[in-house]
Amino acid sequence: MNKKVLVFGGGGFIGSYVVEELLTNNYNVLYADLNPCDNIPMRYFIKCDIMQKKEVEFLCQDVDIVFNFAGFANLDDAIANPLKTLELNVIGNMHILEGCKIHKIKRYIYASSAYAMSDKGSFYGISKLTSEKIIEEYYKKFGLKFTIIRYGSVYGEKEYYNNYIYNLVKEAMLNGKISHSGDGAEIREYIHAYDVAKLALQVIENSEFENEHLILTGTERMQRKELFEMINEMLGGKIEILLKASGYHNHYKTTPYSFHPTRSKKLVANPHIDMGQGILECMRIIEKKYL
Repeated sequence: MNKKVLVFGGGGFIGSYVVEELLTNNYNVLYADLNPCDNIPMRYFIKCDIMQKKEVEFLCQDVDIVFNFAGFANLDDAIANPLKTLELNVIGNMHILEGCKIHKIKRYIYASSAYAMSDKGSFYGISKLTSEKIIEEYYKKFGLKFTIIRYGSVYGEKEYYNNYIYNLVKEAMLNGKISHSGDGAEIREYIHAYDVAKLALQVIENSEFENEHLILTGTERMQRKELFEMINEMLGGKIEILLKASGYHNHYKTTPYSFHPTRSKKLVANPHIDMGQGILECMRIIEKKYL
């Protein structure tokens, strides 16, 4: 298989899993980011700032498929930096789209978010939904085929700032506590990043996903406090759980969906990594690294 794939933001949390899965399946891969990923050999890395339009366009030469995981990926960071969020997530995305258009890329895969469908998403959700609309328009006007993937509640065993469950387990193991700014009743459907990466390959290998909006979440639906209790039980029941029930108003409580006219299909990993197994792997890595 000689398809050439370029992954912007491939050094980040979800992007790195996708790059590794592409390499495992013998794709010809390069990932572009500001910093390399420790788990991926340097020969696959190229330094790139998506705000540099010419740099981005140059990289899109002789490429079949482009993924975009670059830009702001954290809701709270986006609220603190609205201008930077719109620059990176909208203008940066347009720089990549221009490169794809000029070099006639076969498919553009955009990493959006469940917050694109939510009125709770603030500047982050706005930036993602805006980019989705621009991508749709590039298809209508220039014929650039796309797949928009709306990610929600992804976790894994790699240490990243936006890997919520890993950081939760790390806090529990190192400090003996879990602190949460909500009431714990928030519902999420967690999916392992490894399953997300496998589904990304399914997306690019099947034409049925062309010009589609997909939602990628897990099948295990649980309240946050159930997750905390699960981690506590796995660590012997000695963890202090602190629910502050404040400061969580920016995040959705039960569902990311607010009414929008663009529907998305839900793609499910089957088989998938069991939640307990995924958390155990986080614990194993943290123990090895810190204890």
